Amino acid sequence: MQILRSEAIILRHVDYGEADRIVTFYTPELGLLKGFARSARRSRKRFGPALEPFAQVMMHWSPPGRGQLLSLKEAELLDLHAGLRTDLLALALAGYGCELVEELQGEESGHPRVYGLLRAFLGHLATSGGSPEARLLFELRLLELAGYIPHLLHCSECMETLRTETVYFEAARGGSLCALCEGGRGSLKVSLLTLGTLSRILRAPLESFEGYRLSEHTLVQAEAMLTSAIGPHLHHRLKSLVFLQQVGGRNG
Repeated sequence: MQILRSEAIILRHVDYGEADRIVTFYTPELGLLKGFARSARRSRKRFGPALEPFAQVMMHWSPPGRGQLLSLKEAELLDLHAGLRTDLLALALAGYGCELVEELQGEESGHPRVYGLLRAFLGHLATSGGSPEARLLFELRLLELAGYIPHLLHCSECMETLRTETVYFEAARGGSLCALCEGGRGSLKVSLLTLGTLSRILRAPLESFEGYRLSEHTLVQAEAMLTSAIGPHLHHRLKSLVFLQQVGGRNG
């Protein structure tokens, strides 16, 4: 019997029957996968805590039969990200990040850079705690990797470089807009400084989360922009946003 393996991040699991689990996980090369872990809640040797959400593991499985789940054989724990359990905001952001990856990537094939981003995000949350900056960096970078990044420093319609202090943003029209193209339609007003900050973040190393401190003004504007840019690509409201709102993770 062929046994396959890959590094993976556990996104979620559902208990099944008395001892089994159905596990959803994300891998660098194969993307989103789902498998059946027989006796997972009893077998400390084969699985132990490695199937807990947000764990980084080396997963072993055998291919499924027609229409069946993967058969999970073993999961070697690489990093439990235990620090997430001591910070409610970090825990909420971890759940949000995993659900957002699952929603935006869906059934697509693997994306090693998305995997690296999620791994770095969870590692940062586990060691440094949750913050609005961490959420902003993750959302912005994931949008770019998924191919949904809006125009920032150029008008999305006339493509002219934006130069005025106040500009406009409308995700449905491609992103940033100059005053002439916006045409008084009531689009979101944003600062050119905010757009410049987001553009600089996209030029920074993908897995870098430390050392970012943004003003409240920038955070509020960026949150409104990213929420409007992400929304059209979601099939439903993310369940993790409810918990995130409850622990103070801004508007969600």
